[in-house]
Amino acid sequence: MQLLSQPLSRLTAPLRARAARGPLVFSAGIAVAVSCASIAAPSAFANEVRRHALSLVGKPQYGPDFKHFKWVNPNAPKGGRVRLWQQGSFDSLNPFSRQGDSAIAGGLPFDTLMANSPDEPNAEYGLIAEWVSHPDDFSSVTFGLRPQARWHDGKPITPEDVVFSLSALKKAHPQYAFYYKNVVSAAKTGERQVTFKFDVKNNRELPQIVGQLPILPKHWWSAKNAKGEARNPASAMLEPLLGSGPYKVAEYDAGNFITYKRVKDYWAKDLPIVKGQWNFDEIRYTYYRNLDAALESFKLDQIDYWRASSAKNWATAFNIPAVSKGLIRKERIKLKRPVSMQAFVLNTRRLAFQDARVRQAFNLAFDFETANKNLFYEQYERTGSYFAGTELASSGLPKGRELELLTPLKDKIPAEVFTTPFENPVVKAPGDVRKNLRQAFKLLTAAGWSVKNAPGGSGRVLHNKDGKPLKVEFLLVSESFKRIVLPYAQTLNRLGIQTSVRIVDSAQYQRRYDRFDFDIVVGQFPQSFSPGNEQRDYWSSTAADRNGSRNLIGIKNPAVDALIDKIIFAPDRAELVAATRALDRVLLWNHYVVPQWHVPYARVAFWNRFGRPKTLPSQSVSFLQVWWYDKAAASALADAK
Repeated sequence: MQLLSQPLSRLTAPLRARAARGPLVFSAGIAVAVSCASIAAPSAFANEVRRHALSLVGKPQYGPDFKHFKWVNPNAPKGGRVRLWQQGSFDSLNPFSRQGDSAIAGGLPFDTLMANSPDEPNAEYGLIAEWVSHPDDFSSVTFGLRPQARWHDGKPITPEDVVFSLSALKKAHPQYAFYYKNVVSAAKTGERQVTFKFDVKNNRELPQIVGQLPILPKHWWSAKNAKGEARNPASAMLEPLLGSGPYKVAEYDAGNFITYKRVKDYWAKDLPIVKGQWNFDEIRYTYYRNLDAALESFKLDQIDYWRASSAKNWATAFNIPAVSKGLIRKERIKLKRPVSMQAFVLNTRRLAFQDARVRQAFNLAFDFETANKNLFYEQYERTGSYFAGTELASSGLPKGRELELLTPLKDKIPAEVFTTPFENPVVKAPGDVRKNLRQAFKLLTAAGWSVKNAPGGSGRVLHNKDGKPLKVEFLLVSESFKRIVLPYAQTLNRLGIQTSVRIVDSAQYQRRYDRFDFDIVVGQFPQSFSPGNEQRDYWSSTAADRNGSRNLIGIKNPAVDALIDKIIFAPDRAELVAATRALDRVLLWNHYVVPQWHVPYARVAFWNRFGRPKTLPSQSVSFLQVWWYDKAAASALADAK
């Protein structure tokens, strides 16, 4: 299970609703029928332990009687306005539908059964649910709803709403169907109680996955809108949705901005899990077509908070008087969380990338060290594992239980898994570039590519036995990435690979991204301290042909499928670690991606009108969740300007 971050374009529709408030993961398979029984016999699980929280890594830090999280200011002042930005556009306010391009929601209007703690790896505490229970074999999960849980219209959140939500979300978007595949029924089993049954046993994640279910109001979706039209969760719409969360839509201009206002009588505001959080009265997102325009708006004090994604901008764009005078604070905030594998994704659905030798050649051609020096101001480290920053990352040679898991798969995985620790190619001296390119050329030749002169005397180009040239296109959505890709493309051209770079708008990029209509894109594969069902969506054969899945690579590998199941059904932590390390090795030695880089901290800049707790949660900056508007600081800032 893991926390998700968006691809470079934006989150796919189901992900947007949870981006700011908790993890979202997907399990594998095809949608199954959901039982929507509204009344059932008293719970058969009455003797099970009722828990206030669940954790996949150790025990929850906080007991059932905790007053508030230690990483909040329980007396944080409420008020003020914060202005943020989003790239692209939107034509819908429904984040649960596949149709349209939904506005950023960040989970603000929508509560879930449980909510994550950004200070604990894979821990969830009851939100709409007061308690949760499950049998020892994890074949089902039961939630008891809080009696005070309310929609924004004042009506109570009921078991019928929960049952409706599962069915509606599965029908609304294929990713939800994929996500909740293993949930075969949901039924009311008490006055304020709902039980979900699963089609598998011993999948430890499933109770928490169901805990992440966004709950929708059945009475609102069953009613017609002001025009007398039926509402459909599967449809794009510009009608603000009824929610139960700390914020609701106040105003919007499709494609330009959306404003959320704090619900002052929010039903959960005094719960320990919420106390001291969601402090801003108003959150406004303005949409920009590109990053540079947004950055200039930030420097002009039209945006309050900036999370830097560009090393160049971080190093050069903030050399302005507002920073030197302390009007803008620029900080690096250390985070303790797994490192996402960000990489050039090589689409194995394309014929050229079906050969691992070609894929390895692309990694050999990438000179990270020179890019880090010349383009990144030496801010980054090269990523060498899909699970970097955790005990789950492979190292050295496999041994012990890890070796036992890999040995039966020996004929299905690269031999190097057993003989050679994986390392990315390195350029330590000028001669290393030529050495790496020579090795890359040998691999391309061995894979059946030979050099021929291109028509018109434009150089030499690699061709296969059928005379087709080796051509690839980098598909990008961000202009800032172009300066990184172009030197890499020039190196590939030297090898005889015809390379082009294409930048498209966010809507077109998302369509092509979801349909796997690309040769190479920049992709991210976020991980957690407890990987599980989401690995199916990343790497499984089932996900490879499903549009919108996160198997961008197109992997169909029985060894990978087998190791994913070992992870999902691991009975304990030791088995999980061994299986994850084994998967890491198999993915690395298949050369599915060209690993990029990471920075071990968050780079943020903000106008000095905000307060925050003395200690932030360890895994997230949590700007919207735990910071607040400081009136005194804002007044001093206004005077200084």
